[in-house]
Amino acid sequence: MAVCEICQKTASHGNKLSITRSHISKRSPRTWKPNLRRVKVLINGQTKRIYVCAKCLKDSKVKRA
Repeated sequence: MAVCEICQKTASHGNKLSITRSHISKRSPRTWKPNLRRVKVLINGQTKRIYVCAKCLKDSKVKRA
């Protein structure tokens, strides 16, 4: 399962809405997955490859190797 190893962000579930003539006529399930990247990160002086979401990379929550 797709999980960010920094913020523990996982897939979220909801409904996809079909809008026809200003009425919501159909609802079908859908999934939103986090935008994960596999990066080399320094952890305790060692380099490891982990999955990190793009938001954690942008906010500099990890130190890249």
